[in-house]
Amino acid sequence: MLEVLSVTVPIYITIAVGFLATRFGLFSADNVRALGRFTLYIALPALLFRAIAQKPVGEIAHPAYIAAYLAGSIAMVALGYVVVRRVFGRDRSISAVSVMGMACPNSGFVGFPIMLLIYPSVAGTVLAMNMVVENVFIIPLLLMLAERGRGQEGHPLKVLANALGRLALNPLVIGLAAGLVVSLSGLPLPAPVMRSVDLFAQSSAALSLFFIGGTLVGMPVTGLAGRIVPIVVGKLLVHPALILLALFLVPHLGFAPIESPYREALILTAAMPIFGVYPILTQKYGGEGMAAVALLATTVASFVTISALLWTLAG
Repeated sequence: MLEVLSVTVPIYITIAVGFLATRFGLFSADNVRALGRFTLYIALPALLFRAIAQKPVGEIAHPAYIAAYLAGSIAMVALGYVVVRRVFGRDRSISAVSVMGMACPNSGFVGFPIMLLIYPSVAGTVLAMNMVVENVFIIPLLLMLAERGRGQEGHPLKVLANALGRLALNPLVIGLAAGLVVSLSGLPLPAPVMRSVDLFAQSSAALSLFFIGGTLVGMPVTGLAGRIVPIVVGKLLVHPALILLALFLVPHLGFAPIESPYREALILTAAMPIFGVYPILTQKYGGEGMAAVALLATTVASFVTISALLWTLAG
């Protein structure tokens, strides 16, 4: 257990430092947002570019991993939507955005630093595949469900088109695509270029965790406990369980078994807290307060659940 805590404690200490530095005024909210923009637009794209550009395409694409992640996440969407809609009686839009919290982990700002400490050889590749599944499939699907909940039956296709348009401009996707082009070309980049990319990539882990801590300052903590319970349970417990089930099923669908450490990395991915832009995406549907509290709750509670999961995987 001490070995597990030696991995998770530094992660959450960095998040706590970001929170305290912002809470006591060393960094303003604008400063934190600037750090977030640097991480999102420069550091993480550089990381993805480096991870993809330096490997042959055959080592990057893992169809079984993508299939298992997609299957487990769609199962989470279906199960979560039914539970929130039928058991808790929420309307269709709120049900959709609640499920977004259950099925969309923070692969970049929390997941990658953890992967980098535990599985450094595959951390970049795992992040790239996670970005594809989340941004191409899961988030557009959930936005379409939320729009249908507003009674705009003809609008979901427009939502899908807008989501795919934003995807093309996403700096993470651009970094991934640029790395793929270099990988396919087989041409090595000049050493000064790769060293520059490395400098930016190496800054991504600490900055992303510090940013998450800073964004937690000022979030509401009361009044919505009953509404966030299914989201927290779904994200931290049910989603990893469904991914584990998918890992057992995909070999029966013709895919090769997922080998270690990709198998453990996929389970850990599903156990991450909710992605950071969750309150922003839910604002249009009146769920930003619930989303902010759920984001805070999963980030704090994930210290226990991820530590327990790592201990289980190590055993």
